Amino acid sequence: MSRTVNIDIGGTFTDFFVVEEDGRASTTKIPTTHYDLSVGFMRGMNELARMHHMELRTFLGDTGAVRYCTTLGTNALIERTGPKLGLITTAGFEDTIYLGRARSWADGGSSKENKDLARIRKPVPLISRDMVVGLEERIDSFGNIVRPLDREEVLEKLQRLVDRGAMGFAVCLLWSFLNPAHEREIKSIIEEEYPEDYLGSMPVMLSSDVSPKSAEYTRFTTTIVNAYIHGVMSDELNRLGVELREGGYRKPLLLVHSTGGMKKMSRTRAVLTHNAGPVAGLHGALTLGRRYGTENIIFTDMGGTSFDIGTIHGGRLRTYDFIPVIDRWRTNIPAIEIKSIGAGGGSIAWVNELMEGALEVGPESAGSMPGPACYDQGGEEPTVTDADLVLGYLNPDNYLGGKMLLDPDLSREVIEEKIARPLGVSVMEAARRIRRIVDARMGQEIFNEVALKGHDPRDFVLFACGGAGATHACGFAPYLHVNKVIIPAPSPVFGAFGASTVNLQQVWERSKTLKIFQWASQSYSEDLDAFNTVVDELRDLALRDFRLEGFQEDRVRFRLELDMRYGTQYNLTKIVSPCLRVGGPEAYRRICETFTEQYSAVYTPEATFPMGGINIECFYLTASVETHAPPVERTEWGGEGPPEDARLPARKAAWSGMEDLVDTPVFSLPALRPGNEIMGPALIEAPHTTCVVEPGWRFTLDEYRNGILERI
Repeated sequence: MSRTVNIDIGGTFTDFFVVEEDGRASTTKIPTTHYDLSVGFMRGMNELARMHHMELRTFLGDTGAVRYCTTLGTNALIERTGPKLGLITTAGFEDTIYLGRARSWADGGSSKENKDLARIRKPVPLISRDMVVGLEERIDSFGNIVRPLDREEVLEKLQRLVDRGAMGFAVCLLWSFLNPAHEREIKSIIEEEYPEDYLGSMPVMLSSDVSPKSAEYTRFTTTIVNAYIHGVMSDELNRLGVELREGGYRKPLLLVHSTGGMKKMSRTRAVLTHNAGPVAGLHGALTLGRRYGTENIIFTDMGGTSFDIGTIHGGRLRTYDFIPVIDRWRTNIPAIEIKSIGAGGGSIAWVNELMEGALEVGPESAGSMPGPACYDQGGEEPTVTDADLVLGYLNPDNYLGGKMLLDPDLSREVIEEKIARPLGVSVMEAARRIRRIVDARMGQEIFNEVALKGHDPRDFVLFACGGAGATHACGFAPYLHVNKVIIPAPSPVFGAFGASTVNLQQVWERSKTLKIFQWASQSYSEDLDAFNTVVDELRDLALRDFRLEGFQEDRVRFRLELDMRYGTQYNLTKIVSPCLRVGGPEAYRRICETFTEQYSAVYTPEATFPMGGINIECFYLTASVETHAPPVERTEWGGEGPPEDARLPARKAAWSGMEDLVDTPVFSLPALRPGNEIMGPALIEAPHTTCVVEPGWRFTLDEYRNGILERI
């Protein structure tokens, strides 16, 4: 029997979601081993094999695909563990990455950090100034070679970088996205001097391959980030691949991309793996939303380290309207838009003496080691999980399905010492405040992501995912004025579940300015070849890659997106093109109408200005091969009242409006039947999460075994 194993590495736990060929699913969670992510990865694989009553070799031998959302690249950036790189650029532009943008000091900083103008600093570049060389070559803004490349100069300056310790190269020349000839010639020279059979062979990243788009600063930074994390990821993933093969796995490792798709490891650029887990979760929410016939979804995932937010409007995943930031670096990758804040179960609560003793939660996290104080692994800081345990919401004897025991006394001690005593309140009141603050912060961030982009949150369905999502859903949902929350059955491992729904997909992009509506003549362009040539070249690249993946052309599906703007404006608006190729001015008219409609929806109809001309600035061709989402069968209804075998011993818990802890009914989620209704206050325990049903809320299990929370 063939199965798929889907893995999402988080800051606190590594999640596994396994789908058998007949649709049966199994899950597990393993603490993330930050010192070596492959250790936790293989521990999870061994546990899954035991759950299936198999030897690891048999389990992996029957596995048809391993899909992986990795944080290796992100960790390398945060910890600055990448190799020493050399940057080769056009003479006169050696300082591009150091000058940056006018506000590059704000890139990747929190709103709180960016307000502290006296202390804010630009990020320290990944490449030091002595590792940058400029070449006396030039290509103009039309792609014409103005000054040819000098081979002897390349060799001389290449040797200079090697002598200074370069272990890889980023090649970023001016206007190379229009004409990559010089960049490719430089790569050829480097590979000729340091061939693969030399120990000194070094990876070479070309900006025309990694990011063939205009705007040299973001093109440079995207290429440098890719080069910086490439070596670290390559070494780690190759070692992981060896362990999998030794364990009996015979298929390629598939990596989920921030573009909303996945590809073989051998066909993946390192920079595209950033934020893959939350993007996979958002794709999973889209898949589940189709079962409910809803196209507007707010996706949230509260894990141990972060709180992720994504929106789906009109049944579409949206890419960033602006340039996404990886760590402290602005890039121009076509990433799906996800907002992450430091608000998870492991987020640390602290008293800010600079703010007159105000209580704050996050963004720092206790992670998986040492973790919250209640883990009894040496943690000395109070966290959200500690507060939830003190309030009675978590079962100390049934955390992670009983695999981890929690110590409530340690939670009380650390909250009393670090929070209650400085604030002059009881431990219970301190725990209540920690929970209220983190709920308010999450609720406000969700509201900002939806309402400030022109949408009414009440028109959306809220998905509460992650190991702590069900525990806090009733706390942050009121800030959106939504009356219905869906807690998916696989919510504790939702990133891994989402990976099982992702298509084989990649995005090919290219900058090209085309004036398709002329402001002078107020007419549509008749130059069709300029448009079709770009699309055909991108299509050929996509088909080449998918043939190497083993897919025939008839299985590949294409979607064309365009960055467009009015001729007198700076900001871009992305649209889905109504046609893949243009056959006449009429096609340009349809594209312009689609742009006007999208622009009107974002900026209001009064803001449109077609008289100024309409330009296309960038092409994005998405090529995909559909993979079928895991089948989910509807189960029979079991009546409104929960069965007796679903009732667990009651325990004392704290609720809003009630001064003291009160005996609260507790239920086992696996024992509930579809149709069962539970009125709050109540606690519903699952192997990897606990659903907290506040007073005034009702929990219902539906036919897909998803939990539905509704305000009464």
